[in-house]
Parts: sequence; C-alpha cells; structure tokens
Amino acid sequence: MQPSDFRRISDILRHRALHRPDAPALVEDGRACSYAQLAAAADAHAALLRGLGVRPGDRVMLVAENSVAQVALLFAAAAIDAWSVNVNARLSEGELATIREHSGARRVLYLTGNSPDAARHAAHAGARPCPGEFPGVLAGPLDAGCAPEPVDPGGDQVAALVYTTGTTGQPKGVMLSHAGLLFVGATSSRLRGLIPGDRAWGGLPVSHVYGLASMLLGTLYAGACVRLAPRFDAGALLASIRAGELTIVQGVPAMYARLLALQEEGAGTIPSRLRFCYAGGSPLDPALKRAVEAMFGLPLHNGYGLTEGGPTVSQTRLDAPRADTSVGLPIPGVEVRIVDREGREVAPGEPGELWVRSPGRMRGYFRDPAANGAALHADGWLATGDLARQEPDGALFLLGRTRELIIRSGFNVYPVEVETALNAHPAVVQSAVAGRPLPGAEEEIVAFVEAHGVDAAALQEWLRPRLAPYKRPARIVFMDALPAAPSGKILKSRLPLG
Repeated sequence: MQPSDFRRISDILRHRALHRPDAPALVEDGRACSYAQLAAAADAHAALLRGLGVRPGDRVMLVAENSVAQVALLFAAAAIDAWSVNVNARLSEGELATIREHSGARRVLYLTGNSPDAARHAAHAGARPCPGEFPGVLAGPLDAGCAPEPVDPGGDQVAALVYTTGTTGQPKGVMLSHAGLLFVGATSSRLRGLIPGDRAWGGLPVSHVYGLASMLLGTLYAGACVRLAPRFDAGALLASIRAGELTIVQGVPAMYARLLALQEEGAGTIPSRLRFCYAGGSPLDPALKRAVEAMFGLPLHNGYGLTEGGPTVSQTRLDAPRADTSVGLPIPGVEVRIVDREGREVAPGEPGELWVRSPGRMRGYFRDPAANGAALHADGWLATGDLARQEPDGALFLLGRTRELIIRSGFNVYPVEVETALNAHPAVVQSAVAGRPLPGAEEEIVAFVEAHGVDAAALQEWLRPRLAPYKRPARIVFMDALPAAPSGKILKSRLPLG
C-alpha cells in the first residue's frame, strides 16, 4: 500500500510498520515504541474494543492525556470504523458529562497510566479495568441505547469527533473524516519537510485537533518520531531542547511565552538541534516572535487553522520565513476568501470574515443542524467566524473572532491590536482583550494581563503613544494566569468581565 491508497488514518501506521518496523514512532517516559510495536498495540486494542461491544459507527470516548495507549486506541477505533472522541482528562466532570451525553458514546475508556485526573474520573464513573493485558485502561459501562452511525466505505467515513474548546461559547462536536485528516497529515508533513530522523515535541494534546492532525498524524506520516508529554511543562520542554532530543517544536504562542519567561536575561541563543519551530492556535504577537527567534536562532513560523477546517488552512513556508506576524499563505489545495456581512468579497487588504474551502473541512457539527446551516455554505465553503485580511501577495493576517469585535464610540476595535500593544511591554507575559457591553449598543474595552512588576497606570502610559484613544482599555485587570484550554489557547469566554 502506498500513501495515495490510504483510506483510513490507521493506514499510516500500517504502512510505516511494514516499511520501517523497528524505527521509533513514539517515546513516552524515555521508553521508545517502534512502529511495529505500535501497530501490534493498535491491533490488540481493536480486539479489546470489539470485546467491549464497540461496533462500526459507534462513538468511543477516550478520557486521557497524551500516551502510547491513547494513540493505539485512536488507531484501533479507526481500524474498526468507530469514531474516536478524544477528551482531555483535565476537563471537569460536568464538561465530560456534557460530551458523553452529546456524543452518545457506546463506551468511555479512562487511560489512567499517566493521568491522575483520568483516574479520578474513572473512579467517579465506576469504571473497571479492562480484561487482558491493558494496564491503566479502565472501561465505563456499556451504553446499550447507543445507535451506530452509518459507515461510509470511502474516505468520508468519520474518523474523529472533536469537541471545540469553546473559546467564545458552548463546545460543539466537529465531525472530521478520514480523508480530511489524511489530507492535513500529508500536507503538514510535506510543508514541514519532515524526514524519518526528525524528533517532534508531543506536548500538544492529542484531544485537540492541532495535536491530532498536525503534530501526531503529520509526524507519523513521515515516519518520524513523536516524544509524547502528557501536558505542557515549560522547564521539561526547555531541557529536552537543550539536550538535543528534539528537531521540531510546534505550539501555541502562550507556550512560547512560558519558555521565554524561563530564559535568563542576556542568555543568548540556546544551543539545540532544532531546525523548525512553529506557532499556531492563536494570533502571534510581534514582540514574542522576535524574542523567540533570538532565543532559538531560527525563524518562528506561523500558521492558522481551526477544528472545523481539519485544522490547517495556512502557514508560512520554510523557504520563505516572514518578519511580520502573517499566518502565511493558504496551503496547497485550500482556497480562501474574505467577505463582508452579506457574503460579498472585500477588496484586498480590507478586513472581513474568512471563508475556507478545503479537503480537510469538517463533515459538519454532530447533531446540530442549526450550527451547520450557519457555518456551511454552498459549493463547499466554510464560514470560519474569524476576522482576517488578505494582502495582495496572498498572505493572511488574523484580526480575531467575529464575536470578539468590539464596538467603541462607533469604531471597530480588533482585540489583537490592543493585545499586540500590551504584549510589547517587557513586563507583560501575555494578555487578552474583550468587550464589556454598555447601554446604547456600546462596549468598554477590558484588558486582562499576566505581568510582573508593572501597574495599570504604567501600562496606560505605555499604550498612550501606541493606540488611538478609543482603542485604549477602560480597565486593566491583572491575573496570575489567564484561563486556558489544555492546548494553551486562552479561553476568553472564561474571563471575569463582571
């Protein structure tokens, strides 16, 4: 079987196990798992799922943090045409219950080997150890009322039901097909120039589409190795980079901000084997970009995607790094357009909502026809809900979410502009800006800031020459840590606007 013949994401593993059986696929806690071993584990877990009553078209929910067992179950579910519902164990019991009920999962499996949170959830659910040699895998009760979804023998079969992080509202279940994930995995692998000798940091949650499609599938597609980490630890990541254990690092901007906070002033470039570092998941601040590039002696590449897009839409090219914070050009096979409120294309350079047409586009939101009607348009277009502008050279620049646009004194204020100005202050680690409704369809601008050794008056003085008066925050609120998803993305819906 050649990559062009892949029909299921599990075919990636089968192909690599056949051609590079002894090469390392994953590393967990210093122990390597070869492609042959991972394929055998996937086969064993597929038999386990069948024995637990999971059928083609069923949803199987995995409550876990990044681990070999989680990846094996992901491929096992794909091989038997079940839908994997990967859920980060750090979510609350209420959040898990909502996803379990909405997905109609036939079984919920709790992977407790490296996750005390998964063990806590398993105990609450009354989960039992699975029969056979599956240490740390506990199964919740069978949902006998679960009805399987139809199975598509082609690539349109759903591989994963990914729940959005709900940065601005309630999470939705996004149906991603095998064909869509294979497209993104192959394209991500190719654009990053991955080779079998690469070692990628695996701290992005596999429960998040960025970690699933780009980090995991993209890396394994190339026959390279992922060094798994159950959650982000800035100190551990920095130590791995210094030790030369990694050649590829992908993360969200907040992750890089944490790495910078550990660097001693004047330390200079960190020696490493890195040849590529990449940011995505939220807008990239120019000051952060410059500091990270100085830290690693490499361009910090940038990109954009969304769960509904499978995820990758655009990224900067390895052979053409940019000095600005553009999220790059649309990747090959993806089309974009910028439209106004009536769906008409705007002039180049003008802001509007970004629409995307991509082979990676979701099949739709699970059991949510109203949301599908709002997001999915004729001829395959997806309305992303993101504000952007596209320059004449094709480069895209993100401006924020349509629902995050702040109307102040009749002017449009894009939060990313205010955040960029705040983040440029040397004492600011990161910031998040939101609008608080006022009478008369007005809003006041509130900035939430994570910083050290600076007060609100000093920040207001800093902003004075950098922002027009209507863009300056009415209030600056200091927080020890901004609310974030397990992926590191800031959750603006959880900011205490009051």
